[in-house]
Amino acid sequence: MRYLQVEDMRDLAYGAAILGTGGGGDPYIGMLLAEQVIREYGPVKLVGLDEIDDDAFSASVAYVGAPVVMIEKLMGFADMVKAFQSLERYMGRKFTAVISAEIGGANSIVPVSVAAALNLPLIDADGMGRAYPEIPLVTWTLHGISATPMAMADEKGNSLILETIDNHWTERFSRSIATDMGAEASAALYPASGSELKRSSVPNSVTRVIEIGKAISDARDAHHNVIETVLKATDGIHLFTGKIVDVLRRIEGGYSRGECTIEGLGDYRGQKMVLHFQNENLIAFVDDDPVAVVPDLITLLDSDTGDAVTTEHLRYGYRVDAIGIPCDPQWRTPEGLALGGPAHFGYEVEYVPIEQRA
Repeated sequence: MRYLQVEDMRDLAYGAAILGTGGGGDPYIGMLLAEQVIREYGPVKLVGLDEIDDDAFSASVAYVGAPVVMIEKLMGFADMVKAFQSLERYMGRKFTAVISAEIGGANSIVPVSVAAALNLPLIDADGMGRAYPEIPLVTWTLHGISATPMAMADEKGNSLILETIDNHWTERFSRSIATDMGAEASAALYPASGSELKRSSVPNSVTRVIEIGKAISDARDAHHNVIETVLKATDGIHLFTGKIVDVLRRIEGGYSRGECTIEGLGDYRGQKMVLHFQNENLIAFVDDDPVAVVPDLITLLDSDTGDAVTTEHLRYGYRVDAIGIPCDPQWRTPEGLALGGPAHFGYEVEYVPIEQRA
């Protein structure tokens, strides 16, 4: 057990950006929010899965929608707290902890704000070990845990409750609701007991992103190569170096979808990488050959600063390094690949672990 302080938020944001695979919302915005809330309400207790009781009762909180919208429609935590408390009222039971649904992007940081505001512990775990664009794509689905009852709220004061027959219907309904709420909405979902979370979650993921972020901070202070530091901290694999020469991006069905074309530089001169994304980076081709594919993580880093480049910030002329990171082992099972592998996103590509493909 430890307490998360204001000074931890920058490292959490750095690490969450790496595991966000380009999505989950801009962690910098989440960091500013969490720092403000911790200053006002105090630090957040971080507890491991082994420290919670089997009958503990928690829920996840997250933003649903297209991350690119957050650039102009800044997030707040009041509507997230409203969704969390609406779910409590509907279930007639108080939550004893908060947990992250995904440990990548801003959605890994907003639970810190809710935990601080409500004086609840944050569980050192999540349901992905990365960021994914759809609600059912969590390890909790693999273990039969329902996303609903689920509460949604917006900044105007609207809130509602969803109950669905399965997590895929939750995604379908919540995406259209989020669109009506202004292309993003706050959600409280996946209510679960301590015993359910212990058998189904990705453990120690909050600690992991903070350690990744701390390694990045230390590397910058020591003027070391940040990209090499990230590769070492994540057991990652370098995939490509180049300059972004084209970005096609559109908001479709509540997602930010598109492609990014990168022209090779240095050792990769004469080659071309094409990266497909749906909020998160999904698959990378080099000269039409897949070099990395979900559920493994694909992250773009600014070649000069080492900062992770989220999909909403992709721009012509950026010099970037593409890296791949092995996913949590649960995603490599037959059930995990069926749920969140390449076929789910319409790619007729055989999944090969990134370390083997490299």
